[in-house]
Amino acid sequence: MKFCKKYQEYMQGQEKKLPGVGFKKLKKILKNCRREFQSKNDVHGVLHNQTCPQHCPVCDGTFFPSLLKEMSDIVGCFNERAQKLLELHLASGFRKYFIWFKGKLQGSHVTLIQEGKDLVNYALINAVAIRKILKKYDKVHFSKQGQAFKSQAQSMHIEILQSPWLCELMAFHINLRETKVKSGMTPASFEGCYLTFNDGKPFLSCELFDSVKLDIDLTCSICLDTVFDPVSLTCGHIFCYMCACSAASVSIVNGLKAAEPKEKCPLCREVSV
Repeated sequence: MKFCKKYQEYMQGQEKKLPGVGFKKLKKILKNCRREFQSKNDVHGVLHNQTCPQHCPVCDGTFFPSLLKEMSDIVGCFNERAQKLLELHLASGFRKYFIWFKGKLQGSHVTLIQEGKDLVNYALINAVAIRKILKKYDKVHFSKQGQAFKSQAQSMHIEILQSPWLCELMAFHINLRETKVKSGMTPASFEGCYLTFNDGKPFLSCELFDSVKLDIDLTCSICLDTVFDPVSLTCGHIFCYMCACSAASVSIVNGLKAAEPKEKCPLCREVSV
Protein backbone atom coordinates (compact mmCIF):
# COMPACT_ATOMS: atom_id res chain seq x y z
CA MET A 1 0.00 0.00 0.00
CA LYS A 2 1.32 3.45 -0.90
CA PHE A 3 2.09 5.74 2.02
CA CYS A 4 -0.39 8.42 0.94
CA LYS A 5 -3.28 5.94 1.10
CA LYS A 6 -1.98 4.45 4.34
CA TYR A 7 -1.76 7.92 5.87
CA GLN A 8 -5.28 8.87 4.77
CA GLU A 9 -6.70 5.67 6.26
CA TYR A 10 -4.87 6.29 9.54
CA MET A 11 -6.15 9.88 9.89
CA GLN A 12 -9.71 8.90 8.95
CA GLY A 13 -9.63 6.07 11.49
CA GLN A 14 -9.07 8.43 14.44
CA GLU A 15 -12.03 8.85 16.79
CA LYS A 16 -11.34 12.57 17.18
CA LYS A 17 -10.57 14.75 14.19
CA LEU A 18 -6.88 15.67 14.50
CA PRO A 19 -4.75 18.13 12.50
CA GLY A 20 -2.74 16.45 9.80
CA VAL A 21 -0.73 16.95 6.62
CA GLY A 22 -2.82 17.65 3.52
CA PHE A 23 -0.80 14.97 1.75
CA LYS A 24 -3.16 14.47 -1.17
CA LYS A 25 -3.67 18.21 -1.70
CA LEU A 26 0.07 18.98 -1.58
CA LYS A 27 0.88 16.16 -4.00
CA LYS A 28 -1.74 17.56 -6.41
CA ILE A 29 -0.12 21.01 -6.19
CA LEU A 30 3.28 19.48 -6.98
CA LYS A 31 1.83 17.51 -9.88
CA ASN A 32 0.40 20.65 -11.47
CA CYS A 33 3.64 22.53 -10.82
CA ARG A 34 5.68 19.79 -12.50
CA ARG A 35 3.56 20.04 -15.66
CA GLU A 36 4.10 23.82 -15.85
CA PHE A 37 7.80 23.47 -15.05
CA GLN A 38 8.38 20.84 -17.76
CA SER A 39 6.39 22.72 -20.43
CA LYS A 40 8.50 25.85 -19.88
CA ASN A 41 11.89 24.09 -19.90
CA ASP A 42 11.40 21.17 -22.32
CA VAL A 43 11.56 23.40 -25.40
CA HIS A 44 13.94 21.16 -27.35
CA GLY A 45 12.73 17.89 -25.92
CA VAL A 46 15.34 17.90 -23.16
CA LEU A 47 14.55 18.75 -19.55
CA HIS A 48 17.49 20.53 -17.91
CA ASN A 49 18.10 19.90 -14.24
CA GLN A 50 17.95 23.21 -12.44
CA THR A 51 16.68 24.72 -9.24
CA CYS A 52 13.08 25.76 -8.78
CA PRO A 53 12.34 28.80 -11.01
CA GLN A 54 11.90 32.27 -9.48
CA HIS A 55 8.17 33.18 -9.40
CA CYS A 56 7.11 29.55 -9.00
CA PRO A 57 3.55 29.73 -7.58
CA VAL A 58 4.20 26.65 -5.45
CA CYS A 59 7.25 28.20 -3.73
CA ASP A 60 5.91 31.74 -3.53
CA GLY A 61 2.57 31.30 -1.88
CA THR A 62 0.98 27.86 -1.92
CA PHE A 63 3.06 24.86 -0.90
CA PHE A 64 5.29 26.08 1.93
CA PRO A 65 2.73 28.35 3.68
CA SER A 66 0.19 25.49 3.68
CA LEU A 67 2.70 22.99 5.03
CA LEU A 68 3.97 25.46 7.64
CA LYS A 69 0.47 25.95 9.05
CA GLU A 70 -0.22 22.22 9.05
CA MET A 71 3.05 21.46 10.88
CA SER A 72 2.29 24.16 13.47
CA ASP A 73 -1.21 22.74 14.06
CA ILE A 74 0.12 19.18 14.37
CA VAL A 75 2.84 19.96 16.92
CA GLY A 76 0.48 22.25 18.87
CA CYS A 77 -2.18 19.52 19.11
CA PHE A 78 0.40 16.88 20.05
CA ASN A 79 2.05 19.01 22.76
CA GLU A 80 -1.29 19.96 24.32
CA ARG A 81 -2.63 16.40 24.44
CA ALA A 82 0.67 14.93 25.66
CA GLN A 83 0.90 17.52 28.45
CA LYS A 84 -2.66 16.79 29.62
CA LEU A 85 -2.05 13.03 29.54
CA LEU A 86 1.15 13.23 31.60
CA GLU A 87 -0.40 15.68 34.08
CA LEU A 88 -3.22 13.20 34.60
CA HIS A 89 -0.79 10.30 35.01
CA LEU A 90 1.26 12.18 37.63
CA ALA A 91 -1.74 13.59 39.50
CA SER A 92 -3.02 11.86 42.62
CA GLY A 93 -6.11 11.74 44.80
CA PHE A 94 -8.80 14.36 44.30
CA ARG A 95 -6.78 16.25 41.66
CA LYS A 96 -6.72 13.20 39.37
CA TYR A 97 -10.50 12.74 39.59
CA PHE A 98 -10.99 16.49 39.05
CA ILE A 99 -8.89 16.36 35.83
CA TRP A 100 -10.79 13.29 34.67
CA PHE A 101 -14.10 15.04 35.28
CA LYS A 102 -13.01 18.34 33.71
CA GLY A 103 -11.57 16.67 30.63
CA LYS A 104 -14.42 14.14 30.39
CA LEU A 105 -11.84 11.35 30.31
CA GLN A 106 -12.34 7.72 31.18
CA GLY A 107 -10.79 6.93 34.55
CA SER A 108 -8.85 3.90 33.40
CA HIS A 109 -5.11 3.22 33.67
CA VAL A 110 -5.24 1.11 30.50
CA THR A 111 -6.93 4.00 28.68
CA LEU A 112 -4.04 6.32 29.62
CA ILE A 113 -1.49 3.82 28.31
CA GLN A 114 -3.38 3.41 25.03
CA GLU A 115 -3.77 7.16 24.57
CA GLY A 116 -0.02 7.62 25.10
CA LYS A 117 0.70 4.98 22.48
CA ASP A 118 -1.76 6.61 20.07
CA LEU A 119 -0.08 9.99 20.56
CA VAL A 120 3.37 8.56 19.78
CA ASN A 121 2.00 6.91 16.63
CA TYR A 122 0.35 10.22 15.66
CA ALA A 123 3.66 12.05 16.00
CA LEU A 124 5.64 9.44 14.06
CA ILE A 125 3.30 9.01 11.11
CA ASN A 126 3.06 12.79 10.64
CA ALA A 127 6.86 13.11 10.85
CA VAL A 128 7.16 10.53 8.04
CA ALA A 129 4.44 12.31 5.99
CA ILE A 130 6.27 15.65 6.26
CA ARG A 131 9.59 14.05 5.33
CA LYS A 132 8.08 12.37 2.26
CA ILE A 133 6.27 15.44 0.92
CA LEU A 134 9.42 17.57 1.26
CA LYS A 135 11.44 14.89 -0.51
CA LYS A 136 8.82 14.89 -3.28
CA TYR A 137 9.08 18.68 -3.53
CA ASP A 138 12.87 18.53 -4.05
CA LYS A 139 12.47 15.78 -6.65
CA VAL A 140 9.95 17.78 -8.66
CA HIS A 141 11.95 21.02 -8.58
CA PHE A 142 15.50 19.56 -8.75
CA SER A 143 16.27 21.62 -5.65
CA LYS A 144 17.17 21.41 -1.98
CA GLN A 145 14.58 23.90 -0.82
CA GLY A 146 12.60 21.14 0.88
CA GLN A 147 15.53 20.31 3.13
CA ALA A 148 16.13 24.01 3.76
CA PHE A 149 12.49 24.37 4.81
CA LYS A 150 12.90 21.47 7.23
CA SER A 151 15.84 23.27 8.87
CA GLN A 152 13.72 26.42 9.09
CA ALA A 153 10.90 24.46 10.75
CA GLN A 154 13.35 23.10 13.32
CA SER A 155 14.51 26.62 14.20
CA MET A 156 10.84 27.61 14.64
CA HIS A 157 10.26 24.60 16.96
CA ILE A 158 7.48 23.10 14.83
CA GLU A 159 9.36 19.90 13.94
CA ILE A 160 7.38 17.27 15.84
CA LEU A 161 10.34 14.94 16.46
CA GLN A 162 11.98 17.84 18.34
CA SER A 163 9.09 18.14 20.79
CA PRO A 164 10.18 17.57 24.41
CA TRP A 165 6.76 16.00 25.01
CA LEU A 166 7.68 13.15 22.64
CA CYS A 167 10.69 12.43 24.87
CA GLU A 168 8.37 12.51 27.91
CA LEU A 169 5.96 10.02 26.31
CA MET A 170 8.80 7.66 25.40
CA ALA A 171 10.03 7.68 29.01
CA PHE A 172 6.41 7.30 30.18
CA HIS A 173 6.03 4.06 28.23
CA ILE A 174 9.39 2.63 29.26
CA ASN A 175 8.57 3.22 32.94
CA LEU A 176 5.14 1.64 32.59
CA ARG A 177 6.60 -1.36 30.79
CA GLU A 178 9.13 -1.93 33.60
CA THR A 179 6.36 -1.60 36.21
CA LYS A 180 4.22 -4.15 34.38
CA VAL A 181 7.08 -6.64 34.09
CA LYS A 182 7.94 -6.38 37.79
CA SER A 183 4.31 -6.85 38.79
CA GLY A 184 3.93 -9.86 36.50
CA MET A 185 1.31 -8.15 34.31
CA THR A 186 1.33 -8.16 30.54
CA PRO A 187 3.13 -5.08 29.16
CA ALA A 188 0.83 -2.77 27.23
CA SER A 189 3.31 -0.13 26.16
CA PHE A 190 4.75 1.16 22.93
CA GLU A 191 6.96 -1.74 21.86
CA GLY A 192 9.33 0.24 19.64
CA CYS A 193 10.51 2.43 22.51
CA TYR A 194 13.46 1.45 24.69
CA LEU A 195 16.48 2.65 26.68
CA THR A 196 19.87 1.78 25.24
CA PHE A 197 23.55 2.49 25.94
CA ASN A 198 26.16 3.44 23.36
CA ASP A 199 29.76 3.69 24.61
CA GLY A 200 28.40 3.93 28.13
CA LYS A 201 26.08 6.84 27.26
CA PRO A 202 22.30 6.45 27.72
CA PHE A 203 19.86 7.09 24.88
CA LEU A 204 16.08 6.99 24.54
CA SER A 205 15.53 5.19 21.23
CA CYS A 206 12.45 4.72 19.14
CA GLU A 207 12.20 2.52 16.07
CA LEU A 208 9.88 4.24 13.62
CA PHE A 209 8.21 2.64 10.67
CA ASP A 210 9.55 3.50 7.22
CA SER A 211 13.19 2.95 8.30
CA VAL A 212 13.39 5.97 10.60
CA LYS A 213 15.09 5.81 13.99
CA LEU A 214 14.94 8.46 16.70
CA ASP A 215 17.70 8.66 19.33
CA ILE A 216 17.57 11.13 22.22
CA ASP A 217 20.86 11.63 24.07
CA LEU A 218 20.37 11.57 27.85
CA THR A 219 23.84 12.95 28.63
CA CYS A 220 23.95 16.48 29.99
CA SER A 221 26.35 18.49 27.81
CA ILE A 222 27.27 20.70 30.78
CA CYS A 223 28.31 18.19 33.46
CA LEU A 224 28.86 15.37 30.89
CA ASP A 225 26.96 12.91 33.09
CA THR A 226 23.56 11.23 32.76
CA VAL A 227 20.86 13.88 33.17
CA PHE A 228 19.52 14.20 36.71
CA ASP A 229 16.13 15.86 37.25
CA PRO A 230 16.13 16.57 33.49
CA VAL A 231 14.61 19.62 31.86
CA SER A 232 14.13 20.32 28.15
CA LEU A 233 14.53 23.78 26.66
CA THR A 234 12.25 24.92 23.81
CA CYS A 235 15.07 24.21 21.34
CA GLY A 236 14.77 20.54 22.34
CA HIS A 237 18.09 20.11 24.18
CA ILE A 238 18.03 18.34 27.54
CA PHE A 239 20.07 19.23 30.63
CA CYS A 240 20.14 18.55 34.35
CA TYR A 241 17.86 21.06 36.06
CA MET A 242 20.66 22.42 38.28
CA CYS A 243 23.06 22.67 35.32
CA ALA A 244 20.50 24.55 33.22
CA CYS A 245 19.75 26.96 36.08
CA SER A 246 23.46 27.60 36.58
CA ALA A 247 23.96 28.27 32.85
CA ALA A 248 21.01 30.68 32.86
CA SER A 249 22.31 32.46 36.01
CA VAL A 250 19.14 31.78 38.02
CA SER A 251 18.63 29.98 41.32
CA ILE A 252 17.02 26.53 41.44
CA VAL A 253 14.26 28.09 43.57
CA ASN A 254 13.28 30.70 40.99
CA GLY A 255 13.70 28.24 38.11
CA LEU A 256 14.34 28.69 34.40
CA LYS A 257 11.25 30.83 33.83
CA ALA A 258 13.07 33.59 35.71
CA ALA A 259 15.91 33.59 33.16
CA GLU A 260 16.62 36.74 31.15
CA PRO A 261 15.51 36.66 27.44
CA LYS A 262 19.16 37.14 26.39
CA GLU A 263 20.21 33.82 27.96
CA LYS A 264 21.20 31.16 25.40
CA CYS A 265 21.04 27.40 25.18
CA PRO A 266 24.47 26.12 26.30
CA LEU A 267 24.57 23.75 23.31
CA CYS A 268 23.07 25.46 20.23
CA ARG A 269 23.41 29.06 21.54
CA GLU A 270 19.82 29.94 20.63
CA VAL A 271 18.41 32.80 22.75
CA SER A 272 15.12 32.96 24.69
CA VAL A 273 14.77 29.22 25.17
